[in-house]
Amino acid sequence: MGILDGKRILVAGVTMDTSIGFAVARVAQEQGATVVVSNFGRALGITKRIVSRLPKETPVVELDVTDQEHLDRLPELLREHVDGLDGVVHSIAYGNPETLLGGKFLTGPWPDVAQAVQVSAYSLASLSNACLPLMGSGGSVVGMTFDATVAWPAYDWMGVAKAGLESCSRYLARDLGPQGIRVNLVSAGPLKTLAAKAIPGFEELESMWSDRAPLGWDEKDHEPTAKAVVALLSDFFPATTGEIVHVDGGYHAMGA
Repeated sequence: MGILDGKRILVAGVTMDTSIGFAVARVAQEQGATVVVSNFGRALGITKRIVSRLPKETPVVELDVTDQEHLDRLPELLREHVDGLDGVVHSIAYGNPETLLGGKFLTGPWPDVAQAVQVSAYSLASLSNACLPLMGSGGSVVGMTFDATVAWPAYDWMGVAKAGLESCSRYLARDLGPQGIRVNLVSAGPLKTLAAKAIPGFEELESMWSDRAPLGWDEKDHEPTAKAVVALLSDFFPATTGEIVHVDGGYHAMGA
């Protein structure tokens, strides 16, 4: 028996087997869930190959969260594999590393900032809205953030986008709560992912984390983060919404 037995989960944003979304999909399957994953464009082919490494056969649907046509057809695509959804995982973010990250905050151009906000923050609302027809009896939406309460080295406009994501999750929690849908975020410490590699200077965060986190921190271990997401997808947090759960070894609570 797993804590997600009988649950139907969409994990949006799985590219490589080193991604947080992949780890979430794996742990969710291990806990009894039926999982569908999504990606789009050139990465879609990679995702279709990568999911063969999951414990169970996993359907892949095409979804670009910035394309309204993709969002409109999502329920139809999902119904080919599941008869409803109990949970949605938003593991999606993007900011142009050449113009928005690595010390480029003062020069970040608006078109790139707008794209980062749309992909990384607004898409939590657009994805949730697209999945509503399949979540008639309630459920759980879980997104991924990186603590946006402070300014980090190198993170720049992605930090702003994550602040938008965190605010968006609270408003979604307010508006979707009457339908029985919980909306929460998991704030993980720095993890070695494809996205992290694109951030110039991200290694600084990794090195300071292991020194200051009271529980220690392994940037290669995605499982603690995936387990937190799965817990929030389960029925073990029936009255928790609008929350940010930190999975960072305790770093966020330390003053120095």
